[in-house]
Amino acid sequence: MGKEKFHKSQHWGFCNNVMMLVSEEKPGIGGDLLPGQKIKPKNTVFPKGDGADVPSWVAFDKQVLSFDAYLEDEVPDKRQENYRIRYYKIYFYLEDDTIQVNEPEVINSGIPQGTSIRRHRIPLPPPDDDQFYNVYHFNINVDIVFYGRTFKIYDCDKFTKNFLKKIGIKLNPPIPRPVDPYMKMRRETLEFVDPFRPYQYFDTMKRYLQYDGKVLRFFCLWDDSSSLFGDRREFVLHYFLSDGSIEIREFLPLNSGRDAMSSFLRRSKVPKYGPPGIFQPGQITDRAVLNVYGGLSEWRADGYLLDKYQLGKVEQEFYTDRDLTIGATINVWGRKVLLCDCDEFTKSYYKTKYGIDNFTAIPCKPPPLPKIERKYPPYTGFGSEEDSFRSCVGLKPTPHRRNFKKFMELDSYGNISNILRYFGKLITDKCADVDRMFVIAFYLSDDTLSVFEPIERNSGNAGGMFLKRSRVKKPGQEVFKSEFSEYIKAEELYVGATVNVNGYLFLLLNADEYTLKYMEDNPDKFPYSNLELAVQKLQQEKSKLREITQVFSAADPNHTKVVPYNTFREILMSITMGQLIDQELITIARYYRVPENTDPEITCLFSRAHEKFKKNMFENFDMFIYNCVYEDREKKGVLPTKDIKRMCKSSRLPLSEDLLDNLLSRFEDEEHQINYKLFFSLLNWRMNPAPELQSPPYLKETCEDVWVGMPSPIPVKYIRYLDFLKDVYGIEENYS
Repeated sequence: MGKEKFHKSQHWGFCNNVMMLVSEEKPGIGGDLLPGQKIKPKNTVFPKGDGADVPSWVAFDKQVLSFDAYLEDEVPDKRQENYRIRYYKIYFYLEDDTIQVNEPEVINSGIPQGTSIRRHRIPLPPPDDDQFYNVYHFNINVDIVFYGRTFKIYDCDKFTKNFLKKIGIKLNPPIPRPVDPYMKMRRETLEFVDPFRPYQYFDTMKRYLQYDGKVLRFFCLWDDSSSLFGDRREFVLHYFLSDGSIEIREFLPLNSGRDAMSSFLRRSKVPKYGPPGIFQPGQITDRAVLNVYGGLSEWRADGYLLDKYQLGKVEQEFYTDRDLTIGATINVWGRKVLLCDCDEFTKSYYKTKYGIDNFTAIPCKPPPLPKIERKYPPYTGFGSEEDSFRSCVGLKPTPHRRNFKKFMELDSYGNISNILRYFGKLITDKCADVDRMFVIAFYLSDDTLSVFEPIERNSGNAGGMFLKRSRVKKPGQEVFKSEFSEYIKAEELYVGATVNVNGYLFLLLNADEYTLKYMEDNPDKFPYSNLELAVQKLQQEKSKLREITQVFSAADPNHTKVVPYNTFREILMSITMGQLIDQELITIARYYRVPENTDPEITCLFSRAHEKFKKNMFENFDMFIYNCVYEDREKKGVLPTKDIKRMCKSSRLPLSEDLLDNLLSRFEDEEHQINYKLFFSLLNWRMNPAPELQSPPYLKETCEDVWVGMPSPIPVKYIRYLDFLKDVYGIEENYS
């Protein structure tokens, strides 16, 4: 009969909104329905479609019953206790009738706790060990045996109570949980050894939550220069608003000689009157217990009395945010630290809370140290002054460093020589040297100067190099001195100036075209080449306007509107009474000069071009004609000038750009086109040779300065004096 009852199928069903087990005969305990198994009952009281066909694991998924239980565990080997009460949680999973037993962890219990019985279906104790526990076996105040261990259920949670009531189980009233005697004795022992200064709650959480992460930052200074080996040290002070602590970090400049430390003062509260001294343990406290009272147990104190008057309490004042202001000096454990400045957040905090608007910073930098002038021994006369100076700077003499940047910027390259050449005359009382002329060259790259005398036949002078390229000292300087000597500069050289070169006086009479143009392009360095300054001197003589007009009219009787340079110079010298120097006169004359036709003849141009071709052995002129014929799609025999120039440059024609432009301009028509066959045929030095160039009659001398021929005694030939009078004096008369 028992075996037949065991094989009867049963499942969960709903009846009047109450969940219960349903079998073919009657609801009860004893089914062994596997998880997920679906059995359709033959005789059921539920109508079809009310959940009778739903599997149990679907209906009760994630629904667990929780029971509170305890277990009496014997302890035979300890005299302090005979047994121990252990508390457990029993979980019953409705979806598959599995059970799990957990023991909550207790601190310092000494017993392995956690999962006591893993989740699985637990069989009933013998003789019914062929069956498993189901929900009807559980209730309050009942004993449950799991594998020989008896668990006493004394309570359950609210969900479990409601569920058991719905399935028709009458719940027993809960019973109180027994107390573990050993844990009770241990708790009493711990309470007995606790200090008689009980914990008194101080509310610091509000301040922490309000100011956590907010830090005031001050830049401060500790001036310890008065002590031995002391100096000025800069710090950064951090005040933490959350707990009123202070941290100080040191700002170490580069090469300070100090070890890099993480902090100068670790984060802590700083007393105002420190160092306060040494106190006994327990002397500094926030509370003091006067007496204890209460119960009759010798191991327990039920109450205590605190000293509300705090007699004998050690008072310590710590720095707060109210004490930290710019200009204030705080005592950091005996060190006087001056607050010099703060960051923007700190300024906004004090402005909002205390209404402070004045945040004038105090300079932290030390005053500049007196500069000690280093004195060097005087020049000995051996070598250059720079070499002698370098031997005094260090133990190992090093060569003098030249101004390499200036050398690279002003060195000669291409057609730009960066050399100022002047034509000078030697000033002397010797009759044999009165007529000697010299070329004075000044090199802008290193401020050196050289003097060369052109060779003249039957003059009685050898000529050639007069002074090798070197720097020239200004006259009147002491030779053996500690300071460097002053040398002649480019700004001191101009037409009309007298230059003393190692005791020889030279009067500068003229300059080449490059020098005059360079001086006019740099009027800030050469004020005598500034046209505006020269015109201002002439405008000061505006009262002589009528006399000036008459003089120029008499100088131009034919009304050509131009006058020679010498006449123009004499007129201006007489007007200004010698206030203008030759360099200013040349600047004015060059500005108002009559343009001269300096274009060389076509024959000379071809002679220069043929000479270049011969030196480079260039003969491939037929290729140019073939390329031009290919480019000439319309067969006109002409091509644009820019195309011819591009073709010449791409084929590396050995001609300079100026010479090529002059040649192209001579063959260019009104439409900017060139007859390429005629042009390249004339360039062919094999078929159409040009006469050779005639060298000028002068003697070549091996030297650094090459100035072909003598300079012209006058810088310009004719001056447009009408334009000059109009711009300077505003005269617009008609001299017809």
